[in-house]
Amino acid sequence: MLVLAIESSCDETAVAIVRDATVVCSSVISSQVQLHAPFGGVVPEIASRAHLEQIQPLLSEALREASVELDDIGAFAATEGPGLAGALIVGVAAAKTLALVFDKPYVGVNHHEGHLYAALLQEPQLLAPFMALVVSGGHTMIVDVRAFGDYRIVGRTVDDAAGEAFDKVARFCGLGYPGGPIIDRLAANGDPNLVRLPRPMLNDGYDFSFSGLKTAVVRFKQDNPGVAIEDLAAGFQAAAVDVLCTKLLRATEAASYDTVVVVGGVAANSGLRQEIVARCEVTDVRCVLADRHLCTDNAAMIAAAASGQLARLGPTDLSAPARPGLRLS
Repeated sequence: MLVLAIESSCDETAVAIVRDATVVCSSVISSQVQLHAPFGGVVPEIASRAHLEQIQPLLSEALREASVELDDIGAFAATEGPGLAGALIVGVAAAKTLALVFDKPYVGVNHHEGHLYAALLQEPQLLAPFMALVVSGGHTMIVDVRAFGDYRIVGRTVDDAAGEAFDKVARFCGLGYPGGPIIDRLAANGDPNLVRLPRPMLNDGYDFSFSGLKTAVVRFKQDNPGVAIEDLAAGFQAAAVDVLCTKLLRATEAASYDTVVVVGGVAANSGLRQEIVARCEVTDVRCVLADRHLCTDNAAMIAAAASGQLARLGPTDLSAPARPGLRLS
């Protein structure tokens, strides 16, 4: 069955068509980075207007790339939350309209669950249970995936998400937006041992805190104005990655699982990818990393999650609203 999905939870408009939850027939994305860069972050009103402008061209492009017509689609899906209210409404309204016009099921998808399904797109034979790290600009959490559709939050950030901390550190250092990729590139040429930063809450359960780490970067730079920006980036990234990997593998060991999954926008960070793979090799734990194009927000993961949800629960009622504060459960 073909599922057409729309992702518009934040600052990227995406449309994809996926067959049988695992085969990506098309996946197109329009980024808004240049629109928000002058403001150093996402402006909700600008994001909503950009989604409105891009949704129709992207629908046409996705259908053309997949060589199918709207009549061929078996279900229409959209991210219903969490995310920016105005941005979510654009995608939800578009998907509902298509479902109504073509008399097909509509499926509202949790964005976090979409990220988990990105791992299934990466490895169609992936079986639960496993421990997952969902790490992005807006969310950082460890999820016990007992089955697709059966989730327990083991730990989450108590303040800034990891990606948010990357952006704030980059902004403080005058590096530009989005900060994550910039810091990643600089860190590759720096020495993390020259800038030793704290590992917040490293030994305190499974929750995360990155606000204090961001403050430590600010203080270090103020006390050491001559520090090379590459070394500062490397030290900050090493500290964040250490906390993420340590807590994920600790939760995995406690659950007696043999597989970890790392997904979300920050999962594209090369430092995180290298460190988690190295640690998993040492501990004999299988590591599933989504390809970078599946880490950032995309509609293919939403279509895959919609297929699973439709099989488990059936269609979503057309009266269901967008839910900006939606949680994974």
